[in-house]
Amino acid sequence: MLTRKFSLVFALALTATAFSQQASAHAHLKSQYPAANANVEASPPALTLTFSEDIEPAFSGIEVLDGNQKPVPLAKAERAPAQHNQMIIPLEKPLANGHYQVNWHVLSVDGHKTNGNYSFSVK
Repeated sequence: MLTRKFSLVFALALTATAFSQQASAHAHLKSQYPAANANVEASPPALTLTFSEDIEPAFSGIEVLDGNQKPVPLAKAERAPAQHNQMIIPLEKPLANGHYQVNWHVLSVDGHKTNGNYSFSVK
């Protein structure tokens, strides 16, 4: 009887561990440039988003909206060559002074999708 209870507890612990590893495998936004809620002096040449996991660039993207909720023209997003968890998005032209919202979505290399948003301002 004790062996049976031990086996059940072991099986439950093993299952919980497997599910917790899957849940932590999503690519979460770790850092960004410009930083969330930043008030930068001048327009950056590109936005840089760094994630907790490597990402699939073909299935990842970003949208930047100005203060009037109009899309900002962006060049094609690319994964950094030496850092596969980083997406770089060049701006087609400098950002004017104002508030911007960044909406992003990524697919991690293990197949999990995540998305989110943040904002920053240009003085």
